[in-house]
Order: sequence, then C-alpha cells, then structure tokens
Amino acid sequence: MFDYIAHLTDSLKYFIVEKSTPLSSVGDNSRITTGGIILEHEKVLEAVKQALEKSPERKFAESVDLAINLKNLDMNQPTNRLDEEIILPNGLGRPIKIAVFAKGDTAQRAKAAGADYVFDPEEISILGEDKTRTKNLAEEVNFFIAEAAYMPLIGKTLGQVLGPRGKMPIPLTPDKDVVQVINKSKNSIKVRSKDKMTFHIAVGKKDMDPVKLSQNIEAIINRIEHRYERGMYNVKSIYVKSTMGPAIKVV
Repeated sequence: MFDYIAHLTDSLKYFIVEKSTPLSSVGDNSRITTGGIILEHEKVLEAVKQALEKSPERKFAESVDLAINLKNLDMNQPTNRLDEEIILPNGLGRPIKIAVFAKGDTAQRAKAAGADYVFDPEEISILGEDKTRTKNLAEEVNFFIAEAAYMPLIGKTLGQVLGPRGKMPIPLTPDKDVVQVINKSKNSIKVRSKDKMTFHIAVGKKDMDPVKLSQNIEAIINRIEHRYERGMYNVKSIYVKSTMGPAIKVV
C-alpha cells in the first residue's frame, strides 16, 4: 500500500513538472506549453496552409502575419509590454534594411557585410538637423546598429525620432562583431506590443514554403511563451493570415 502511494506521488510530481515545463515533449510533433496548451506542429502547419489557400490571388507576394491577443496583463505596466528582437529561422522572405553608425574599420566591415547605410559621427549630427530625412530613414530602415561610443550622441540628436518608433540602435560593444550583428539582424524581426493587448507580427511572405512559415511562427510563439512568467496563460489566441486573407486560428 505504501509502495503504491509512493509510486503515485512520484507520478504526480512527474505530471506537474511536465505540465509546467515549456519544452515538455508529448510526441515527436507536439509539446506542452507553460499554459498547459498542447502545441502541435502539424496544427500550426495546417493553419498556415489554410491561410495561404484562402488568401485571394494578388499580383504581388503578400505578407503573412500573426495576430496575437494577450490576456490577464496590465499593459499600463511597461514590464508587460513586448519589445523584443526575434530571430526567425527562415527569415522574412524579403530584404531587411540596416543602417550602421560607425567609422574606420568597423564602418568598412559594415559596408562589406551589406549594410544599406553607414554613417560616421559627423553625419549623425547632420541627420539630427534634418528631421524629415531622419523620419524617412526611420520608416525605411528595419534595424539600426551603432558603435557604443556614439550612443549618447545618437540619443541626443536622433533619439526623439528613433525612440518612439522602437528604432534606437543596437549598441555595438567591443565584444560584438559588426558582421555577426548585421547577419543576425537580417533574419530578425522587431516585436512591439506597446500598450495594446492585440498586435501583429510579420512571419514571412505568401510565396514562402508553408513549412518554413510554420517554423517561423513556432519561433515567435516560443519567444512569447518565455517572455512572460505565466507563459501561454497570458495568450488568449493567435491567428495567422495573409495581408488580404481571412484569419485562421493557430492557438
């Protein structure tokens, strides 16, 4: 009898751990999230396929987006707002524009790595005097990168434009290689919920392989799950859709 109770207690401990561990396996194609939700890879893939099939034909490759609805969070608290850079395993299927604030060897290596714009310190001050150009640049460029030494100057001259748009540069500290940061940014997206419980995230283009789109989606879900202490308990629902197509439920 006592052996049975001990075995039952151990089994319950195992069950509780499994239900609360973010990456607990429940088969080769699914896992249990921190919200106790079974996330099936095939279900995510099927939602993507439906979203693509039901999307009307267009003469251009539409974006594929996630609509994420949060719950049980006070979005007036800045700590509950998402402001994340997420690496997508398969990229967005479109060019990501990058601007770098640097000089000397770092500037040369940034150009060689494919940075769209490279500004030296003098050009930073010139940009600060041309708000229209700075605003246009902020809309065009996806990621800004800057040598750490120039961050105070950038904050003073460009902060009013870049800050509210979530475009303040990624600091390039001495331990970071500009080429690696650029390559990482080329496969990343910036996610900002601001003070909203519902927000949208691009996951790719309509002409991408559905499997690659589903892998991007799971990378985003995984990041959001780990962002909040209660994990998926703070996610009400997630939908996938093309720009002009209907929303298909993922979670």
